[in-house]
Amino acid sequence: MHSLALLRPIQAILWGVALLLLGNGLINTLLTLRGVSEGFSSFILGLIMSSFFVGFICGTWVSPLLIKRMGHIRTFAFCASLCASSALLHIIFIDAFSWMLLRFIYGLAFVTLMTVIESWLNSQAAPHERGRIFAFYMVVNLGALAVAQQMLRLDSPDNFLLFALVSILICSALLPLAMTRRAQPTISDHPKSSLKSLMHFAPLAVAASAMSGLAMGAFWSMTPIYAAEIGFDTGGIAMIMSVAILGGAALQIPIGRFSDKYDRPRVLTGVLILAAIIAAIIPIAPTQTIMYGLYFLWGGLAFAIYPLAVAMLIDQLHPDEIVSGSSDMLVLHGIGCVFAPMLSGGIMTLVGGFGLQIYIAVVLASLAAFALYRRRHVIDLVFGKPAHFEPMVQTSDQALNMMFDDKQPDLFDAPDFYAEEERQRIIKTLQKNAA
Repeated sequence: MHSLALLRPIQAILWGVALLLLGNGLINTLLTLRGVSEGFSSFILGLIMSSFFVGFICGTWVSPLLIKRMGHIRTFAFCASLCASSALLHIIFIDAFSWMLLRFIYGLAFVTLMTVIESWLNSQAAPHERGRIFAFYMVVNLGALAVAQQMLRLDSPDNFLLFALVSILICSALLPLAMTRRAQPTISDHPKSSLKSLMHFAPLAVAASAMSGLAMGAFWSMTPIYAAEIGFDTGGIAMIMSVAILGGAALQIPIGRFSDKYDRPRVLTGVLILAAIIAAIIPIAPTQTIMYGLYFLWGGLAFAIYPLAVAMLIDQLHPDEIVSGSSDMLVLHGIGCVFAPMLSGGIMTLVGGFGLQIYIAVVLASLAAFALYRRRHVIDLVFGKPAHFEPMVQTSDQALNMMFDDKQPDLFDAPDFYAEEERQRIIKTLQKNAA
């Protein structure tokens, strides 16, 4: 009953999220399949999919300006119209350059929509409720993405229906937000970057954030191509994407809670090694059922890498550095996603579809090797008690306030919390020893 009372003020927003992510989850896979049908090479499709992530990163800086100028509801309507129109324009202008431009516009508008939603969610609950609200939000987020893949079964990607459905879902996301009578929130400024200092005292967390983007960007963009090349029909491709997402939803929290109790870098290293091994053996799976199971396990491990990196970073931050540091991690993850489709698409063009799994395995194995090196040669500082793990997907920086406002600051009240001068002295000593 208490959970229902908690959700009542935000139910319109959650309905809007669900409809928006149904449309977004569908268009991402749909475009890849339609591009294959149109004869685009894996490399060209990689460039097209990278354009979305370029727009996404640019949108993280543009969205606060738009919202402050136009207000939340009008910004949401404006950007939802852009996304819905872009989805339909893909089947009017079928050429690579047009699709790159449309994906850039879509990415910029989509992250603005997410910024509106997350800043609104953040304003609708007291600080002590934000952690649970974020958990509900993640359930809706991952659930909608998984269900969206199954909509591919409704019609062929070569037809008009699925593109129209994407446009309808995105436009429908406007309805619950436009009808709400709740006051519009104020949006927080984009946190000041602290990336330079993060790279000095938390290089493993920084590397894990960027390289998880290199792996996950390839998964989202190129897996439908790989599945089509090895003989899966549209329904099978939808199932691969869905089971990987469901694996991420099912295993993120157990892995994260385990990392809260034990050495987090060691847990991250184990996750990376297992994920790399599974990625490498997926191409030799003897049956489709076994391949589905492998993708479920891989998704559970791979989706946990980015939130593990964020939690590991927070272990080493002051309370007032958490949001800015996590925002930098989000940007790094997005940059990895930008390059992932281009790199994996180029490899697939050269060696074939199985090159995707080779690429992902090499990325994860390289990160695991770096994590092992760090464990042997450098001791990472942890201030106070370890941070709480929070399940995450790529989102806007407004969600970070929901995640950390009610949970993280009190982690630094422990008596062994270092003063800033002592902290800097120890960091310099560790850097000197590492050199």
